[in-house]
Amino acid sequence: MFPFLNEPVFKIVQEAAEQLRQNTYVVGGYVRDFLLHRTSKDIDFVTLGSGIQLAETVHQKVPESKLCVFKNFGTAQIIWNGYELEFVGARKESYTRNSRKPIVENGSLFDDLSRRDFTVNALAVSVNGPTYGQLIDLFSGLHDLNAGILKTPCDPNITFSDDPLRMLRAIRFATQLQFTIQDETLKSIEQQAGRIEIISMERIHEELHKIITAPFSFQRFYAT
Repeated sequence: MFPFLNEPVFKIVQEAAEQLRQNTYVVGGYVRDFLLHRTSKDIDFVTLGSGIQLAETVHQKVPESKLCVFKNFGTAQIIWNGYELEFVGARKESYTRNSRKPIVENGSLFDDLSRRDFTVNALAVSVNGPTYGQLIDLFSGLHDLNAGILKTPCDPNITFSDDPLRMLRAIRFATQLQFTIQDETLKSIEQQAGRIEIISMERIHEELHKIITAPFSFQRFYAT
């Protein structure tokens, strides 16, 4: 079992998920950072059901927490005891050519993890009773994490065309974590570079600032 699951916050989410009979998972950056021995207080939960309903149930169990619901996006946030908890239902997404705003449908855990930007961000840990603490690694993200490689779970041309901001995120993660971008993924960034024009200047500036202020510089090299 992952040691971080001993923290009370995960037990509370587990109780709420069991009450609703919704399978729920810790996903993304929190799992990645834990495995890299990096600390974080931002935790994302994906549930097979309503993320808003799960957050509301968690809030009932810790009424001193602050709950924010974003109905338009089907997500909710809880701030409690120094944590920022994000809740969302598992989803699959499709995109139109001129927008990075997805068309969202309910989906499976596989659907949700496959839509993520990189395999190292597609790791999940179960908070469900019988499988509590079990790592779900559908795209060999643990191997890539240990090897220091960034690659997309699916075809990178689709991943970057759907949401071009992911190209800048690739450079940012490679810089911050000193990871290598897999050759196919980096070539796709070069091919899809023109798609960045649909991203707002504010989002581009935000990513560039993180790249520039990282303690390491980005090295342009490939991994096989």
